Amino acid sequence: MKAKKGFNLREICGERILIAEGKENIDFSKVISMNESAAYLWNKLQDKEFTTADMARLLTEEYEVDDATALHDAQALAKSWIEAGICED
Repeated sequence: MKAKKGFNLREICGERILIAEGKENIDFSKVISMNESAAYLWNKLQDKEFTTADMARLLTEEYEVDDATALHDAQALAKSWIEAGICED
């Protein structure tokens, strides 16, 4: 997987919001809010190829979470990113 170019994470009024920028994302009509761990992963994975296993590893390194929970959460997050069109499989 890889995050699509043209999406930048910004903090607006204490919320982490993914903002679409550039011509290729001009029709992007959704606002994507990210919690702390999702924003952490987005920042770590920008411009890199990654798998859900990579996402899970980052979660276990940063947070007190077991491997199974981290993998489950990473899979759910990756699916939501793909469905939102901000990440390519």
